[in-house]
Amino acid sequence: MSFDRSRAVLSAAALAAIALTLAACSQAKGGAGGMGPGGPTPVGVVVAKTEPVTLTSELTGRTSAYLVSEVRPQVGGIVKARLFQEGAYVRAGQPLYQIDPATFQAAYNSAAAGLAQAQATATAAKLKADRYKELVAINAVSKQDNDDAQAASLQAIANVAAQKAAVDNARINLGWTKVVSPISGRIGKSSVTPGALVTASQATALSTVQDLSKVYVDLTQSSADMLKLQAALNSGQLGRSGSAQVTLKLEDGSTYPIPGRLEFSDVTVDPTTGSVGLRATFDNPNGVLLPGMYVRAVLGKGVASNGMLIPQAAVSRDPKGNATVMVVGAKGAAEPRQIVTTQTVGDKWLVSSGLQPGDQVIVEGLQKVRPGAPVKPAVITAPAPAAQ
Repeated sequence: MSFDRSRAVLSAAALAAIALTLAACSQAKGGAGGMGPGGPTPVGVVVAKTEPVTLTSELTGRTSAYLVSEVRPQVGGIVKARLFQEGAYVRAGQPLYQIDPATFQAAYNSAAAGLAQAQATATAAKLKADRYKELVAINAVSKQDNDDAQAASLQAIANVAAQKAAVDNARINLGWTKVVSPISGRIGKSSVTPGALVTASQATALSTVQDLSKVYVDLTQSSADMLKLQAALNSGQLGRSGSAQVTLKLEDGSTYPIPGRLEFSDVTVDPTTGSVGLRATFDNPNGVLLPGMYVRAVLGKGVASNGMLIPQAAVSRDPKGNATVMVVGAKGAAEPRQIVTTQTVGDKWLVSSGLQPGDQVIVEGLQKVRPGAPVKPAVITAPAPAAQ
């Protein structure tokens, strides 16, 4: 029993000696590494500076056609033929539908015959009036007969004019049996087929033609943002950009290669949404933009002459939601700093207060430092993106 107790004591002493040896080796290795516990933590920083910053505003909107024309018949009848291919490009004046012209042709022929009859009657009345005018001068006919002849001639001339108007009306109706495109553009699907009965000025359009050489982008901006922008411009914080160009981002995230121009701003605030309508125009030579597309438009608001940008990766939020950053203090220690940010510019925040030019803002190594801990800053030229 005493032998077992002695062996247990020796084993415990051996384990203690091994632990002391490992601790000594660990301390020696830490010393050989160059920076022992409690030394400055290396961090990556960017130096805050002021510079002119072009500010933009990103608004959502939808595209609409530059010109839209709904094709409707001006006369009623049976559609004999459709003269276009759905989805094709049509030109202004190009025939689209043919309505049965038989009844309208007959009406035109009748009006033309009535005009010929009226012209013959007018010729006879004029000859009679001319003869009576000569005879009344020698008292061969009474003045009353001459007056009646002159009035009959004038009445016949008026009847000719009325018949000409009837012929013109019949010609117009006959021409309307061929329904033509009012504008040039892409035509959509047809709502009728040959054999369908259509009526004059019916509610349902036969088809729709849209001019897509240009498109409108209708945007909305809140009245509150508009007031903030006006206040910043009036106070001198922003200088006017002098450009009405608009950049468009498509639904797939790509940027439309052709810039547009802001053409219109509504003068009334929508009482239901509290927003103001804006409209931009974009050239669309390749037909990439189609009506109804959801897009995002980037508008230039102005230029902040003394803007300060810091990477989004450097900014965090405290429990109250205030933006904070870690800066390198005067004694080389990490120091938290509360800042005020106004908006994002790319992958950076625009800082309006809380930082001074020359402040070293920690961007890399934030997870390793604590307030008041010594740091070893190294300036980086390409800050890590916000996702990192």
